[in-house]
Amino acid sequence: MEINRKISVAPMMDWTDRHCRYFLRGFSPATLLYTEMITAAAVTRGNTQRLLAFDPEEHPVALQLGGSDPGELATAARIGEAFGYDEINLNCGCPSDRVASGAFGACLMREPQRVAECVAAMVAAVRIPVTVKMRIGVVSGARREVAGALAGFEEDEFAALQAFVAL
Repeated sequence: MEINRKISVAPMMDWTDRHCRYFLRGFSPATLLYTEMITAAAVTRGNTQRLLAFDPEEHPVALQLGGSDPGELATAARIGEAFGYDEINLNCGCPSDRVASGAFGACLMREPQRVAECVAAMVAAVRIPVTVKMRIGVVSGARREVAGALAGFEEDEFAALQAFVAL
């Protein structure tokens, strides 16, 4: 099945659960749907059946993972692939303080090398696509940097995003 990527419902905590995804599937059979963010630690150590089970009608569906440990993310990605997900998505976009306190989400954009290591580990672990949800910038105000990626060279948001994505 060709996945329609023109319209996508962003993964949202407490919203894009399996009931919401099943409902949304009725509007478009080919749009990629996302799970709520699930931490890699929860996937590797928790009740995977309860966390990862979904209805076949939800396909195509991506599992969104939160985490910053490449090995743990790779293991969680393998588990997600075994459950039948069509894609694995790394959350580098959630701005929540609660998520940031766990060292994942948007705060990872300040560590592009770590993100690159996480993505490389996940890509090596699975045969399905691995994608990244990110924000255009993580520093408020006119000055936007992606730490390390630009080595102190200031650019606008789009250029900073391009540098981050290029890693």
